[in-house]
Amino acid sequence: MSPKYEVGQKVIIRPVKEKSLSQREGDIDSYAGQIGEVADYYWVSPRTGKVFYIYTIKAGKDFKELVLHEDEMEPCIT
Repeated sequence: MSPKYEVGQKVIIRPVKEKSLSQREGDIDSYAGQIGEVADYYWVSPRTGKVFYIYTIKAGKDFKELVLHEDEMEPCIT
């Protein structure tokens, strides 16, 4: 399985839909709806044959780096 997003690609940060937010999710939620740029990505394989990607996204006025899963963003179509 290949990554869904590439370095340099613009994405929209999606709000977290869970009722009980952790500190991490609360931080991400404050960037919901904003456009960010993929700075890097990494793959994780918790089990043999299962791979998923996490992404470092630069977002906001201060270009803060956020770590997001694929389901926490969507492609930005301009």
